[in-house]
Amino acid sequence: MANSVEQKVTSHAHDSATVVEAQRVLQGQSDKKWFARLLPFIGPAFIASIAYVDPGNFATNIAAGAQFGYLLLWVIFASNLMAMLIQSLSAKLGIATGKNLAEICRQEFPRPVVLGMWVLMEVMVIATDVAEFLGAAVGMNLLFHIPLFPAALITAAATFVILSLERRGFRHLEAVITVFVGVIALCYVIEIFLVNPNWAQVAYHSVVPHFDGAESVLLAAGILGATVMPHVIFLHSALTQGRIVTREPQQMKRLYRFELVDVVAAMGTAGLVNAAMLIMAAATFYQAGLSQIASLEEAYQTLTPLLGAAASVVFAISLLASGLSSSTVGTMAGQVIMQGFLHRKISVWLRRLLTIIPTLIIIALGFDPTQTLIISQVVLSFALPFAVIPLVMFTRRRNLMGVLTNHRLTTLTACVVAALIIALNMFLLYQTFFGV
Repeated sequence: MANSVEQKVTSHAHDSATVVEAQRVLQGQSDKKWFARLLPFIGPAFIASIAYVDPGNFATNIAAGAQFGYLLLWVIFASNLMAMLIQSLSAKLGIATGKNLAEICRQEFPRPVVLGMWVLMEVMVIATDVAEFLGAAVGMNLLFHIPLFPAALITAAATFVILSLERRGFRHLEAVITVFVGVIALCYVIEIFLVNPNWAQVAYHSVVPHFDGAESVLLAAGILGATVMPHVIFLHSALTQGRIVTREPQQMKRLYRFELVDVVAAMGTAGLVNAAMLIMAAATFYQAGLSQIASLEEAYQTLTPLLGAAASVVFAISLLASGLSSSTVGTMAGQVIMQGFLHRKISVWLRRLLTIIPTLIIIALGFDPTQTLIISQVVLSFALPFAVIPLVMFTRRRNLMGVLTNHRLTTLTACVVAALIIALNMFLLYQTFFGV
């Protein structure tokens, strides 16, 4: 739609060179090398990927590694493969239809269903915001010893500054978010170098599924909710709906292939960072018998005697970068969700102010930040089916997708992914309430 945030960004003059070059590539008129031809299409998935390394991931991955060692590493890799599939479908939906997932839900579903989904997704956005703001506030507190409440306010102000880059075009925002992803990844390369993990155990638990009691299932659901993020399923379709536009069938196929490379590169990076988080916790806290590391603050403080001051500082920097960038992406997703479901929009500044209120209340009431982060990720896991199922429904329909309609195998795989998500959540409920 003409009034969507992403399309406004797309039409900005600063991005005209990128759009022109992309069109040349799609029309087969570019004589540049393959990597140079790819560059105009890189960006949307990296914006989406920041949600896969947000502070909620820190909380769940560190808790999983500290309590169970390398046991749940397979959950991270399985979740990441699911994320690649789902984000590729989301990108394809935007390319094929020129609309985002929320807009198509509004177009195809009865109004009561649309309103119900909007309310659920707004709750999900609040849960996401809680994780992101808390994480950034904790990172700022650890690095600069600023109390959590003012740290959250500083985080909000920094988010406003990052969001203001939208006025200068999508390339500026994509570049800044990609730099944040790079900072987080670099921090964990350093952490892995410092901890010297047991690579045989890493390899084994990366591929062999296993649980160890109800708590491991809770953490697995949290990892899934933190990895396959429902709000960026909506956002990614919006990022591609008006970025590079073509209605010519062969060009659409070519555009989608380039977007697949973007998805694999971005989500692959995010998956390796998540794995590195858990490996770091397993190789330090679990190995030292510190299985009850229950907060990000404890993780920071414990890293110093175990690995030295540099390790704890690197950890805090990565947490701060994660919180700042993911809170920006969360605001963008909230705008897309409201605009798509209701065909209405509020100022991005007002949305940012409204969504920070729950986080400030949580901090003021003294709730444990890390436990709140983990619970927020479980909430996201329960919201996932309401994003994944409509996505699969729409991408299998030829009247909507045209030449980009899912192959039967793709639809079948996506249905299996949705079923696994629902099954894990039902199992979590059963474990929680019946104590099996």
